[in-house]
This record gives sequence, structure tokens and C-alpha cells, in this order.
Amino acid sequence: MNLLLFELRTERHTGLVKELRSAGLTVTMLPEDVFDAEGPTLALRLGTGAGLLLADSDAAPRQIAAIRRAGYTEPVIVMRDVRNARRAAELLDTGADDDMVIPVKGPEVRARLRSIARRSAGHASAQTSIGEITVFFDGRDPEVQGERVQLSSRESVIFQHLAMNTSRIVSKQTLYDVVYGLSDDRPFDKVIDVHICKIRKKLSAASAIGHSYIETVRRRGYTLAAPE
Repeated sequence: MNLLLFELRTERHTGLVKELRSAGLTVTMLPEDVFDAEGPTLALRLGTGAGLLLADSDAAPRQIAAIRRAGYTEPVIVMRDVRNARRAAELLDTGADDDMVIPVKGPEVRARLRSIARRSAGHASAQTSIGEITVFFDGRDPEVQGERVQLSSRESVIFQHLAMNTSRIVSKQTLYDVVYGLSDDRPFDKVIDVHICKIRKKLSAASAIGHSYIETVRRRGYTLAAPE
């Protein structure tokens, strides 16, 4: 899971990044001048497929409003030094999705990001069923007919994103950004086809009817749907 981090207090960087990475988060520090940009330029700097953990400051409401105006739709969590209900309300009303009080813990940040993404996609429950598949939005492997289907970490990210958007078409570029958007080692986008092929084979092998569940929509992307 990818995460952008904006924290100007450099003395906190090492410990905070270590804690977040220990929970399996791929962390990218945003530069101090990132919010100097506006509109499309700001959106380009933030990219897609990564939530934002933003340290509170006097500028935080303006920063949140700016990224929302720029079209950034990923989860935004603000971390604050002390509890303050009025301040929390201001940040949430400005466009933040959640707030946490320092010290933050990696597993909790990861769980909050998943929860925000799940609700944004219209899933109130922590799990859902798609035909024979039981999908768990807490990061666990899916089950087909009650049996676990083991996925690699990258396969799991792709599957979870498709499951969040059941019956909707998800572009290859979106899946690529979700998996590799913050990676220093960015392979050709053909790698997404390879991951999809592996997921299909695993689902098909576990399905009583041999259904692969993931369909390719020519020139548009992929969709995960139950058999008709």
C-alpha cells in the first residue's frame, strides 16, 4: 500500500518512516515546496494510488483544500500533536478523511487507509461476496468456496482494488499506479497483465465452475464480476 508523507519536522522523519514501513506501507516523503503548485501541477505531483499522511500545521486547511480542488481523491489523514475536537472538525470539514494523534502506529494507519477506501467505494462491511469469492477488505487473502486463495503482495493489491470496484471497469494505468506509483523500480505496464493472468489462474483453479472472475475490457481495462 502506497503512502505519501508530508512532515516538515525532519527530526521525526526516520522514526516515522520506519514505523510506517514496518506495517508494509511504501512511503514517499513529499518535498517542502509541494504545495507551492496548484491545480493540474499539484495533482501531477501527488499522483494517484497513494493516500496522504499530513502533519497538522497552520497551513493544513489551505493545503487540504488545495489538493481537493486539484482533484486529488485519495484518502487524507492528518496527524496532530494533541487532541482538539474543534481543530479536528475544521480539518474534516475542509476535506480530510480522518485524523490521528501522534505517536501514530503503522498498522493503525494502514487499517484507516483501507477503511476510508472501502467506504469511498460504497462498502460498509469489512467483507463482501462476489459469486463464490469472499473478499476481505482488511488485507487477508480471498476465499473461494471457503478455501483460501493465496496471493502475492502485488496480486493482493490488484485484487483488492478490483474488488473495491466490483463490476466497474478499472484501467490498467490505475492498477499500475496503485502497485508501482511510488516505486523507484517501475517496470513496463505489461507487468499488470502478468499479475492479472496469475490471479485468474488461482481463482479459476479454486472455482467449482472454473470461472476466472476477472474480465478484460478491450482498450479500457479490467473488471471483477460474478458469473452471470
